[in-house]
Amino acid sequence: MKSEDDAKCCVRCGQCKPRAAFARKRSNLDGLQHHCRDCASDYHRERQQALGRKVRPKVEVPEGHKLCIKCGEVKPWSEWHRNATASDGLSTRCKACRAIEGRASHLKRHYGLTEAERDDMVAAQMGLCVICLKAPAVHVDHCHNTGKVRGVLCFNCNSAIGKLGDDPDAVRRAAAYLEGTSWKPTLVAPGVYQLPS
Repeated sequence: MKSEDDAKCCVRCGQCKPRAAFARKRSNLDGLQHHCRDCASDYHRERQQALGRKVRPKVEVPEGHKLCIKCGEVKPWSEWHRNATASDGLSTRCKACRAIEGRASHLKRHYGLTEAERDDMVAAQMGLCVICLKAPAVHVDHCHNTGKVRGVLCFNCNSAIGKLGDDPDAVRRAAAYLEGTSWKPTLVAPGVYQLPS
């Protein structure tokens, strides 16, 4: 028989259940809801249906698992980020869904692009980086001064032009160096150097 300290009776179904079966409510003396989670869920679903709103079908979720509201899959707790403010301590969307949303949000926030617009750019480039023409285009490249998106590059090419400071002259000097052209500048006046043409 369970003691009062580790069990509570639901006022709706009348069953005595473990305290973990009740959501938190700070304003109540014991810090828990009066209805168990199952009864609260059933009541909420009934109210939503009565109001004519769309209700997700009820899914049986085994212990140690949770249903993702985004993809609709039941996954183990290890597939969820922690959320201290949630009643069960877990996020409402699984890690995979949050990652997808995060990428889409990053594109919109930093570059003003949707995923479809980015995919159209990649398709226009035939899926390849426009600099090396070998690796797949996966990184959006933009001008750091104007913020304008220039294209989609591979990681190596994107980091290379970034390390050259997005400076076209530095890129030209690098190309001349690789082609074997003399790259040493000539002093033509105090503090003024000229590159060989």
